[in-house]
Amino acid sequence: MTQIPSNTAAGLAALQTAAGLYSLDARAWIEVTGSDRLRWLNGMLTNGIQQLAPGEGNYNFILSAQGRIQGDAYAFAQSDSVLLQTGAAQLATLMQLLDRFIIMDDVELHDRSAAYTGIGVAGPEATVVLSRAGFDLVGLAPIHLRSTSWNGTSVNLITAHSPLVPRYELWTAPEHAATLHAALLDAGAIECNAESVEALRILEGTPLFGADIRERDLPQETAQARALHFTKGCYIGQEIVERIRSRGNVHRTFSGFLLTGSLPAPGTTLEAEGKAVGELTSILNLENEIAALGYIRREAIEKNLALTFAGGTAKPIALPFAPVRH
Repeated sequence: MTQIPSNTAAGLAALQTAAGLYSLDARAWIEVTGSDRLRWLNGMLTNGIQQLAPGEGNYNFILSAQGRIQGDAYAFAQSDSVLLQTGAAQLATLMQLLDRFIIMDDVELHDRSAAYTGIGVAGPEATVVLSRAGFDLVGLAPIHLRSTSWNGTSVNLITAHSPLVPRYELWTAPEHAATLHAALLDAGAIECNAESVEALRILEGTPLFGADIRERDLPQETAQARALHFTKGCYIGQEIVERIRSRGNVHRTFSGFLLTGSLPAPGTTLEAEGKAVGELTSILNLENEIAALGYIRREAIEKNLALTFAGGTAKPIALPFAPVRH
């Protein structure tokens, strides 16, 4: 079995035991302006937007009228706008989707991706590294954006989602990014490749839109309760979300898995008693085991059915995964 490459393993070790440094070039920004932005966004996103104070943020889905997930984004309130951070791969589609619903509203959408370069810092020592580099983290709540001045330049400092280790994002003008990057390395951060960050994401159990979350998925199937607000009022797809909530659950759920056997590809079917009961969506090949994310029918978990895939067996595991021992 091919093992995780040594440079990826070293980067994952840094992210889990020290402070890893990595690029955020797979992320993009949409700025929403206009006097109707809060009311309009509240009708487009699954989480509460109108109650956010400047700097506060939350995670959201964008749904179809049938309640299927069309995209995801973090929303951060600003004094005169709302910033949406999403995946660069879904930026164009999301911009078009949102624009279709601007009718008589005083709302404008602006692609601000080129205005920022992002650097991520994650790991148990991330807070120490940022403090050494000159950043004040006092009072910075989870999923929060603080605009600060650093060495005469403007930096947006974000506390990012992670159930395993502290995660931060720093966004600055492209011309200042190299200086910031060098300062973080000097403060003790360790360079990591994209594969290391992807490995951490899988161990966190954080689903990725386009890989673990697809347009056919319903919000509650993803187990991301952090994206949903049930008392904010109407939004696109809200009727379906509420119907699922009142019914009690969905037929399948997002889960972690430990695999034995050959290394499967994303999309591999899980079976029990000769029937398809789930699928694997993200795979991480570690030194002594294979970790995966995917979906499983609830009755298979409730009945503790033996799960197999072409080439091996699978065991459902609660997320996040336990940290990898190095």
